[in-house]
Amino acid sequence: MELIEVILTKENLNRAYKKVVANKGTGGVDGVTVEELGNYIRENREKIITSLRNRTYIPKPVRRVFIPKDNGKKRPLGIPTALDRTIQQAISQPISDIYEKIFSDYSYGFRPGRSCHDAIRQALEYLNEGYEWVVDIDIEQFFDKVNHDKLIQILREQVNDSTTLNLIRKYLKAGVMENGLEKATITGVPQGGPLSVVCSNVYLDKLDKELEYRGLRFTRYADDVLIFTKSEMAANRVMKSISNWLERKLFLKVNATKTKVVRPTRSKYLGFTFLKNGGEWKVKPTTEKKKKLKKKLSEYLKRGRAVARPLAATIKRVNEMVRGWINYFRIGLMKEYMEKFGEWLRHKIRVIVMKQWKKPKTVYRNLSYLNWKNHNGFSREEIYKVANSRLGWYRRSGMNVVNFIISKDLLENRIKDGAGLLNPLSYYLVKVGI
Repeated sequence: MELIEVILTKENLNRAYKKVVANKGTGGVDGVTVEELGNYIRENREKIITSLRNRTYIPKPVRRVFIPKDNGKKRPLGIPTALDRTIQQAISQPISDIYEKIFSDYSYGFRPGRSCHDAIRQALEYLNEGYEWVVDIDIEQFFDKVNHDKLIQILREQVNDSTTLNLIRKYLKAGVMENGLEKATITGVPQGGPLSVVCSNVYLDKLDKELEYRGLRFTRYADDVLIFTKSEMAANRVMKSISNWLERKLFLKVNATKTKVVRPTRSKYLGFTFLKNGGEWKVKPTTEKKKKLKKKLSEYLKRGRAVARPLAATIKRVNEMVRGWINYFRIGLMKEYMEKFGEWLRHKIRVIVMKQWKKPKTVYRNLSYLNWKNHNGFSREEIYKVANSRLGWYRRSGMNVVNFIISKDLLENRIKDGAGLLNPLSYYLVKVGI
């Protein structure tokens, strides 16, 4: 069976449709939502399949959107229509099955059963074996610079089906719609569609094979590549040689300012950096990722908006954000940071509680009640001073009276509607099995 027939089987198309629906996402340039997609496919199924089989199907341009990066710049994404996402997913599934058998063991990005954590563990294994010089390869605008002819040439080695390759090329050339204007795509695989993920791995598999052929220790997650050597001299030689190879063989430009040879403690990879602990290499979240977490929470907990929401709703959303962050960074050392972060977070919530009480009379009444109920032992005079202080809410919420009365235990276990504030340190220790 030719590959296009595998792609167009009912089973493969249904699996692709379910995956797209499960991922949700916004609509493309045609305005058709994922929720509306089912009806559209039911009404046009045979027409779509026939046009794909006889090469008359024309993909629509992707819708250009930008998402902010950590460095303040913006990453361009291309959002295909819901139908094109489904067709791309249907193409990607059998191609992934073909390539999974030949992809490198040291490639971890967007592959079944592999994750960022696996890439980090592999890096640590190299470091602990004594490969303590890191070549950090930064490919300049990789997803925008993939050469279409080279990609099709590479695909043809395993995908010997002209109809499928013709359809993939159409998706590569589909164009981009930005501010109402359509632009042609001469190079690149716009991030945002299922096909870009598979194509990027297929393209960079050539790099993986070259690194393996040279006997180099490396780990790759999408276009994030680290190579490990035992000496600075070897690292510099590898950096120069591989940069040259990427430009000659894959027509990719290496960012000269970001590609560098560094010691592990100066290297950043997938949000982590490396440190030596007890004679063994470990990882921890980068300072930038810690700042980003606080910034995100600070935005959500801005008093004007947070005070207007029910406290239980605020805490539930904060818990979701903190859990997600800890789940990703849990393989890193961060016990001390989690303890300090927990104190910061509880202070932010106390500020909101105090601000919601608003009037000095209400603050006094509520603090007095909690003081009596929980046997905190503060005098009426001490509580009165806090309630009627001219200090701002932030300063008042840091006073001993407030810290002890609106205690850690109260925030975690005795908020109404069952919305106890997550204790970051406790959650992290559970995740790492301590």
